[in-house]
Amino acid sequence: MIEFNAVNKWYGNYHALNDVTETIATGEVVVVCGPSGSGKSTLIRTINRLEPIQSGTIRINGQDIYDKKLNLNAFRSGIGFVFQQFNLFPHLSVIGNIILAPKRLAGLSDAQARAKAMQLLERVGLAHKADAMPDALSGGQQQRVAIARALAMEPPIMLFDEPTSALDPEMINEVLLVIRDLAKDGMTMVCVTHEMGFAAEAADRILFMDQGRILERATPQAFFNNPQHPRTIQFLADINTPFRHHQKDLAP
Repeated sequence: MIEFNAVNKWYGNYHALNDVTETIATGEVVVVCGPSGSGKSTLIRTINRLEPIQSGTIRINGQDIYDKKLNLNAFRSGIGFVFQQFNLFPHLSVIGNIILAPKRLAGLSDAQARAKAMQLLERVGLAHKADAMPDALSGGQQQRVAIARALAMEPPIMLFDEPTSALDPEMINEVLLVIRDLAKDGMTMVCVTHEMGFAAEAADRILFMDQGRILERATPQAFFNNPQHPRTIQFLADINTPFRHHQKDLAP
């Protein structure tokens, strides 16, 4: 479904993606993790051309996404993208946000778009908020609406760029539950996240990045129980250390 071949990306002198080659299969749920500044968000944003690359190729379903003949708007409408910030249109109601693209880009009638939007809101547990404005919702609710909106165009690929990083801790789980349900449905998904519990439960494969390179690719079981690369081992140790100290503090 998604193929990276020798992809390089620079910001000035900073080498954000360093010779990345990777394949993501149809129906695969891939979690990308790594320290801040490792290139995770840059990687996911190249998949729908939010970030241009300087060399290499990216293909989706065999199509070179930098082909001059590519219709960029049509291409992007086939990829759902959920951002860190929810990016809802503040002047539109919840249902207004969801029906906009299906009506304008897919040519659905108002009634068809609304019926579909209500199904999606039901799915994310927010049918009762259809007429609310975004600023009346909690952060977790706004992100669930953003997911419903991304699903409205029935994209074959869903991308999540740290979808819980802007949320208060108690709202994180409500969003991860929705994403986990999508993962079970066999949708092709790439998710950049720091939520290792979610990665362990939902991912088919975990990619670990550092300094613009993919250093490790593994099933969750292998990644957490038997990491191979020294940098992965260090990363997992750093994540677990505060918890271990906390456990000691709680010891009688």
